[in-house]
Amino acid sequence: MAWAAGVPRMLRLAVYTEQFLALALALAVAHTFLVRRRSRLPVQAARLLDGALAGLSLCGGVWLALTYPDLSLAAAINPASARLVALAILVTLLLALVRVAGWPLTAIVLAFGAYGLWGADLPGQLQALPVSPDRLAAQLALDTGGVLGTPLAIAATVVVVFVAFGRLLDHFGGAAFFTDLATATMGGFRGGSAKIAILGSSLFGSISGSAVSNVATTGVVTIPLMRRAGFRRETAGGIEAVASTGGQLTPPVMGAAAFLMAEFLEVPYADVVVAALIPALLYYIAIFMQADLTAARDGIVGLAAEERPRVVPTFRAGWLFLVPFATLIWALFAGNYQPATAGLFATLALVLIAPLMPRARGLLRPRALLAALVQGGASLSGILVITGAAGIVIGVLNETGLSFGLTAYLVGFARDEVLFLLALAALVSIVLGMGMPTVAVYVLLAALVAPALIGLGIHPTSAHMFVLYFGMMSMITPPVAIAAFAAASLSGGGPMRTALAAMKFGWPAFVLPFAFAMNPSLILEGSWQGIAVSLSLAVFGILAVTLALVGHLRGTLPLVLRIATFLLGFAALLWPLMS
Repeated sequence: MAWAAGVPRMLRLAVYTEQFLALALALAVAHTFLVRRRSRLPVQAARLLDGALAGLSLCGGVWLALTYPDLSLAAAINPASARLVALAILVTLLLALVRVAGWPLTAIVLAFGAYGLWGADLPGQLQALPVSPDRLAAQLALDTGGVLGTPLAIAATVVVVFVAFGRLLDHFGGAAFFTDLATATMGGFRGGSAKIAILGSSLFGSISGSAVSNVATTGVVTIPLMRRAGFRRETAGGIEAVASTGGQLTPPVMGAAAFLMAEFLEVPYADVVVAALIPALLYYIAIFMQADLTAARDGIVGLAAEERPRVVPTFRAGWLFLVPFATLIWALFAGNYQPATAGLFATLALVLIAPLMPRARGLLRPRALLAALVQGGASLSGILVITGAAGIVIGVLNETGLSFGLTAYLVGFARDEVLFLLALAALVSIVLGMGMPTVAVYVLLAALVAPALIGLGIHPTSAHMFVLYFGMMSMITPPVAIAAFAAASLSGGGPMRTALAAMKFGWPAFVLPFAFAMNPSLILEGSWQGIAVSLSLAVFGILAVTLALVGHLRGTLPLVLRIATFLLGFAALLWPLMS
């Protein structure tokens, strides 16, 4: 956070960004070995091994941080001079990745590494440029196009600020306030418990940046509420899973992916937030209406007055939590500050208002604040490991020319059929995203799939939003629907049935990306007249398809009417594909 605030510049310290990143990554990898213990060895042997790996990662990272200016120059001339430090960094990073993200993501990174070593022997468009092992290791470990590249820089300078902000917000009772406010405002309506889950998860999920942690945080409250109201186990879990997943697609924060998207697109962060606004709105309109109509069909009424807090006292007790968000929005849009600076302003505003709230005063003790920040640092170490490993993938793409070759291959395979390429990209995004954390999903897809979409004329922002949406939908898509499985563990429902229920509620996320890929008006690109027409058609389509799926308005809808309504709504949603 000191680096994000520019403290080294204030102290007139000449420090390369890569030196800071090397040290940050070394600390994160060492922390991973010491905290995330996964070994079948005896306890004492496991501790010795973990300590040795932590020491190796620290030595490699600290040595690189201290010698980076001279070492990077020497490695450019003689890559073998950086062999030991490069291997120490890469090997410990991959071993740490296994503990953070498991074998699926690690296997993908290893496959790219193997391609970098032996891809020159492949035939056709996917043949790699020949790279020696020493040069490849040095480029991946030391170059800004590898581990010390954009993903790690964003995590270490921007995401860290918002992780701290989210932890402090939760520490001071912000998550509880948003849940209470959602309960007070929505709890009295039919299906009010589901609407509480949708509203509360969208608010908190935008900050947390993790569908699974969002389910764990808000689902503990909302899923039992939905169960008591009469929702089936799988339905309750599915609603929470899909609402929590959508939080990562919701402005203004959107987790860590939005910051990375701004860097990939080379546009201001505010532009990404604006582009995500309408798709997120349509997404939650559909979930909200489906919950409402499902409750009407199943006779699920709202919470009793004694079960929900009153709106005015709830808002009065926590309205100050809105000040940090107002500060964040002002800093991003009116002040034109960088995301890290805007996040620091919001965090400072949160700390300043905490003494004014009675239930937060006791949490201002230094020991309590330190404990909250320690929790944030523990979660951040995993993000740093993942983004560092993502740099390996990007480095291989750059060194071998695979990025260009894969784009050409996909475009050639699609034979200039945009709709076919979109469908192929959606399938690839869901498959590659299975079981992966948000940041890893987006970085991988942005490097592999988005360039092919842009190559066929899709607007760059639409292309990146497209892969982000389908990457996120892997969180609720079987067979590895980790957000749905987390919700099922809380609801007691079957994991696969919960995932299928989540897919049913989250159907807009499988359709909307096609709509805004072919019609940039839905990401606020173009004339206001075109945006208004596109938004009106999209809202109508969302409501019509949702009505057809539930099959209930004031009573049960006849099958013929449901089919006609479904086709009409689908046509309104996808009219750009048919024009």
